[in-house]
Amino acid sequence: MQLRMWIGATGLVLGAIAFASPASAQGGGIDPQCTPGTVTGGIPNQQAAVQDACQKAMDLFQYMAPQLGVTVAGGNATIGVGGTIGGLGHIYVSGRANIVQSDLPQVDQVTPSVMGAQRSTYPTRSQIIGIPALDASIGIFRGIPMGLTNVGGLDLLVSATYLPSFSSGSLDVRVPNGSFKFGGGARLGLIQETPFLPGIAVTYLRRGLPTVDLVANSGNDTLRVTGVNVNTDAVRLVVSKNLFLFGLAAGVGEDHYDSRASVSAYVAPRTLGASLVSPASTAGPYAMKQTLSRTTYFVDGSLNLPLVRLIGEIGHTTANSIATYNSFSGSPAGAARTYGAVGVRLGL
Repeated sequence: MQLRMWIGATGLVLGAIAFASPASAQGGGIDPQCTPGTVTGGIPNQQAAVQDACQKAMDLFQYMAPQLGVTVAGGNATIGVGGTIGGLGHIYVSGRANIVQSDLPQVDQVTPSVMGAQRSTYPTRSQIIGIPALDASIGIFRGIPMGLTNVGGLDLLVSATYLPSFSSGSLDVRVPNGSFKFGGGARLGLIQETPFLPGIAVTYLRRGLPTVDLVANSGNDTLRVTGVNVNTDAVRLVVSKNLFLFGLAAGVGEDHYDSRASVSAYVAPRTLGASLVSPASTAGPYAMKQTLSRTTYFVDGSLNLPLVRLIGEIGHTTANSIATYNSFSGSPAGAARTYGAVGVRLGL
């Protein structure tokens, strides 16, 4: 199976941790960390034996990181809420699941070369990925009275994203710093909602995934992907209005994603009969990172029941250009993404 386990598990964890289309932009060069080697008499040295797998791991990370970013960031900071919530003594708590229509590379259908970097095309499969989260809005300041409303109100925002440790066959996913990643931010009210006026506010919220370490074994090969970290910073302008039994909110904003991980591997020697095809190789650690900004739009709709509100959200992010050395048969790495969320909110 050569080095398939290495890049396969890298792609698997990037899709799996988020779950608990035309070819992508091409023309990208080989990452400087994936150093070239030499092939003598048909036998590659250590660098040549791992260069292609190194580059494929980099490209798989570049492909999956934006999809994880939009899944973490979502749309509205507090689902279904536009303006501030009324100052001290008011609190909204909501549980939500952010979901994204994703394209997952089928890594088991491409075998990396041991003769240096070679361009490949990965088939992809469309799949929904999602992340559960808890959010809270805590009223701090009601605002300054002005006419029929208040302006300048302030809410504190708190968020917690959940991811458990789990094992699947030879894949072991660990969360060394705990299964929850806490985030926070604030909401500044421009207009507090009244029976006659909508609520309008600007929010900032930082969310992230819990730090993930992965260990995968396949035969005598071992892969370690450590410090997988996805953080998002989201700024939103939101307008909302409650209409008795129903509520509506809509917003636009800017997201910034920061995704990082480190990869290292031991690749056992490969033989064909009594002949050595490639020597034992120790690779890495390779630092993988991506920073990305994009615009997002969303609409929330809520059903206002006596004790809770049931809320749905749909949104869309703009596209980015992300060059990769390898290509993908599904949507480009920086493709625009449609996302959604379902949630339940309690409020006082």
